[in-house]
Amino acid sequence: MAAAAAAEPERLSELLESGWRLLEEVESGGEASSGAPAVQRRVQRGLELLERAARAVAQLELFSRNEELEEIPSADLRFMLVPALLAALTLRQVAPERRLEHVRRARGLFLDFLRLCRDYAVARFDLPREAEAEEEEDGGEAAPAPPDGQSSLLAMAAGRRAKIERYKQKKELENQLASLKPFIDSGQAEEEQIREFYLLQIKKWINISLEEIESIDQEIAILNRRGALQGSATRPCQPPRPPGRPFILTRDAAQAKVFGAGYPSLATMTVDEWFEQHQKQGVLPDQGISQRVPAGTEDQQKEQEKSTEEEEEAAVLKAREWDEWKDLHPRGYGNRKNMG
Repeated sequence: MAAAAAAEPERLSELLESGWRLLEEVESGGEASSGAPAVQRRVQRGLELLERAARAVAQLELFSRNEELEEIPSADLRFMLVPALLAALTLRQVAPERRLEHVRRARGLFLDFLRLCRDYAVARFDLPREAEAEEEEDGGEAAPAPPDGQSSLLAMAAGRRAKIERYKQKKELENQLASLKPFIDSGQAEEEQIREFYLLQIKKWINISLEEIESIDQEIAILNRRGALQGSATRPCQPPRPPGRPFILTRDAAQAKVFGAGYPSLATMTVDEWFEQHQKQGVLPDQGISQRVPAGTEDQQKEQEKSTEEEEEAAVLKAREWDEWKDLHPRGYGNRKNMG
């Protein structure tokens, strides 16, 4: 393996160092200028260099699952970082229409790096679910039942503790790296210092990869929902159906000729207009015919009128009698109570 690595040592190391340096320049520029053309040119150049480095690492077969971490030469440890550095630069690309593609590719690269570190037992950590990106892409199967309140609180507390622990480790690793970096840059570092420096870099990028995958999973969920909403908004609406013409089902050709598939002639007046016109002309069925009342009906009307007159006369007579009685009997008549 060491002989294979020596076949192209300077070229591979130069690819890694140049790509790594471009990533540091982009990150030091800040988020505000990440979309600037000059920054994006550095991003694309760094991606090109690190992709070439990744192909060279694969061709040289620098790493294998059949060996231990102690078997890897100290100078080759740094090449374990290629997938992580490539993933970090992939996230720095600014192309909104391809953002989902970029974050999925970056997640896969971070996972490749974490799998390599797990195989060599560089550090102890929980590997994120490898199928999560595929489930997000393909829609996934039925979602598992949501946890109850207590389980959710426990999961949140565990996640918080893990983040705090990673933050402490990150600070400690940065301090150790800062103390070793002058020896590495000056070229005066011993092999043990070189090995320790790159192992610390690998552990640092393990924490970065775990944090980035958490952020990527959240971003993928947001991008998928946004894509679904935009798809439903841009879906062409069906045009309104034109109003249907009235039709009549006919049994034979004669009826079809009379009624037609939408009448032979359109109506020229309403029913009310037709009635008024015929009423003026005096051609309605009940015009010009005398109204005859049956004999039985006349007798009943006469009897009803007679009984009405009798009732009216009786009421008038009763009113007169009451007036006369009041004249003969003044108010208070007959009330002799408590009188002497």
